[in-house]
Parts: sequence; structure tokens; C-alpha cells
Amino acid sequence: MTNNKKIILGFVGPIAAGKGTACQYLKEKYGANTYRFSSILRDIVDRLYLPQSRENLQKISSVLRQNFGDDLLALAIAKDVAADNGVIVAVDGVRRMPDIKYLQKIPGFYLIYVDTDQKNRYERIIKRGENTDDNKKTFAQFQEDEKQESEQQIQEVAKSAKFILDNNGSPEDTRQGIEKIIKKINDLKD
Repeated sequence: MTNNKKIILGFVGPIAAGKGTACQYLKEKYGANTYRFSSILRDIVDRLYLPQSRENLQKISSVLRQNFGDDLLALAIAKDVAADNGVIVAVDGVRRMPDIKYLQKIPGFYLIYVDTDQKNRYERIIKRGENTDDNKKTFAQFQEDEKQESEQQIQEVAKSAKFILDNNGSPEDTRQGIEKIIKKINDLKD
């Protein structure tokens, strides 16, 4: 692949669907550069010496979007992605329609919906403990998290996805699913 065949894969899906896992695979297998919407929020929370809890990340996101526009993070991510010279670039954490507003304008962008059952996602979030409050969550609390504003537009954004990645099986099944998507994209580009 040459750089004019740059592939930008944006991943949308509910909490703990496997968006980050898909990005990590692309990074390991293809040397893909990855960008994550929550990284910007985590940087701010860390700088303010606040715990990296889901609640704190959501509050920071709301304050930024309310004061600087719904597309603030989207514009920052899109500028980073457009300037990236990698052959494959992965974007983790697409959640809102404004998140794809600018990415869609970049040649080679494809949105992928990561589909995973709720029970599988709950088990994964407890196991990974990425946020300070994740490994203590009950299933009922997890279900409440999914009702938060940050999660409400995911299904609407998913309708714009060009591909669906079923992430209910084994890690190998997921890797094979990603490979099939990349093959389809390369076939489209040829």
C-alpha cells in the first residue's frame, strides 16, 4: 500500500465493545497509529489530579462541548488524523455524530460498528478495570452508565457505519473479522 491509499478506521460501539482491542490489533499487526477521543479527556483529568473515573471523563467532556461546541474533540482528532502519514490509522471511541463530521471528509475514512452483547461487555469492563470505578461496578450500575448522555448517540452513529465487526467470539474471531474488513477496503481501493 502506498500512502495515497491511507486507510482510516473509526470505531463506534457501546462501552467495552472492543473498540480499543481492535485498535490495539491494528497497531500490533500493521503499525497503525491510533487516536482516542478519551485521551484528550484523560489528559485534562490527569492534569487536574482527578481520578480517571467514567463520571469525571463525562463531566469534562460535557463542559468542553457545552462551552466550545459539540465538535471540539472531533476537530482535534480529525486534524491529528489528517496530519498522520501512516498507512493505517485507527480512531477509537466515536460516540456522537459530530465525532465523524470532519473524519468523513478525509479520503480513506471508514466507520466500523463494533457489535458486542451487553453481558460480554460488562464482564470485559470489570476485568480490564481501565477507569478507577470500573472493576467495582454492578451490572445494574453498568446498565446505568449506558444511559448517560455520552452513550445515547452511539446507535444513531452506528447507522453510518460501512462495516460491522462482531466481537462476541474469541480474540481470534475478532482478528479475522478485522482482516476481512481490511481486505474489503483494499478491494474497494484497487
